[in-house]
Amino acid sequence: MSLLLGIFILLACLIVGVRYGSLGLPVISGIGLIIYVFVLGYKPGTPPIAVMLTIIAVVTCAGYLQTSGGLTVMLKYAEKFLRSNPKRVTIYAPLTTWLLTILCGTGHVVYTMFPIIYDVAIHENIRPERPMAVASVASQMGISASPVSVALVSMAGFISAAGLPFTVINLLAVSIPATFCGVMVAAIWSYRRGKDLEEDPIFQAYIKDPAHYQDVYGNQTESLQDKELPSSFYRAMYIFFLGIIIIAVLGNFPQILPSFPDAKGTMKAISMTTVIQMIMLVIAAAILIFCKVNAKDVGKSQVFHAGLGAVVCVYGVAWMADTCFSNHMADLKAIIGGLVQAYPWTYALAMFLTSKLVNSQAAAVSIIVPLALTIGVDPIVILSFISACYGYFFLPTYPSDLACINFDRSGTTHIGKYVLNHSFMIPGLLGVFTGCCVGYVIAHILY
Repeated sequence: MSLLLGIFILLACLIVGVRYGSLGLPVISGIGLIIYVFVLGYKPGTPPIAVMLTIIAVVTCAGYLQTSGGLTVMLKYAEKFLRSNPKRVTIYAPLTTWLLTILCGTGHVVYTMFPIIYDVAIHENIRPERPMAVASVASQMGISASPVSVALVSMAGFISAAGLPFTVINLLAVSIPATFCGVMVAAIWSYRRGKDLEEDPIFQAYIKDPAHYQDVYGNQTESLQDKELPSSFYRAMYIFFLGIIIIAVLGNFPQILPSFPDAKGTMKAISMTTVIQMIMLVIAAAILIFCKVNAKDVGKSQVFHAGLGAVVCVYGVAWMADTCFSNHMADLKAIIGGLVQAYPWTYALAMFLTSKLVNSQAAAVSIIVPLALTIGVDPIVILSFISACYGYFFLPTYPSDLACINFDRSGTTHIGKYVLNHSFMIPGLLGVFTGCCVGYVIAHILY
């Protein structure tokens, strides 16, 4: 009964907190902490300090990338790619948004791509829902395949803290091909989804109004192709890419990392979590020095602002979850440990549902992964189902999905009459299911 009460309080705080947005969730978690400690007598858990510091380093670097114009250069190349292959926009758009997220570590870059995707699709007479909905899904699937995303860095931090021999590179070896296959399956399904525009009676009735016709086909999106960007923008992008390569090399060759004696006097290499923190700060410093960045503007950037929100979210949610679970670990091992060992897919289901509940991949990872590691879930299972941390498409309430609907002036990307029959449901389910299946095979082959 005590365990059930603890979980009920946890779920209640999550449900209430989500209603107040990304910064409401962690502070509502504080109410749960007070109830646990002062009412139920739980020993306070431990917030994931190492993970939070890593997130701060990553989002600081990403903020410098955006402020310096390096992100603008990436978007220019992405637009050039899409406009050079307009008839295949349903396939190329999700691949583009997936790759941009991997490079930048955040799905927020997709907002600048939606107008371009719409513009390319509508002027090729392609139903905009086809590329736009799957592009939104793909941008979020790329989070778990990015070496600088909050979710993947958090997962690597928890695994490293547990003393397991899996680095960021090990996670990426599974998540990149798994999410790529998921994105491709969702894109191929989307290629012929819905009626062609000339055969859609709802669309045809809508554009009979000259004002609607002008809104749908006019107002061409301003292009980056004709703009000359400063050389400092390109330097920032190259510096950022160089830092990612260095992280990949150090993660793949841990023997070149500095080693220091641990508490028992045994020489051990420093963790990749610490390495990522240091390199991210150095990349930001190089961009600051060589790319004429005003450091005061970094705090105003969209990426930095959203990233700090993730830090606060992980702080409150993970601390509350750790307090609940650490005081019932014996019961959880007895109840859940055997279930996951017998049916590994139940771990993926738990991760998926938690992600939807908290509307955040990083928060879902912070809740589920430490619990799974503590109760003895095979780390190969955790690696297998990385794709499952993206579940918040299930209800069309996430900002990128809502933005996608608003940018589609044709009205084809929509929320259905029954809410669940929205434009993102099937691409999301296909992407996550395929990613989990492919990830399961790859993880068991490699490790």
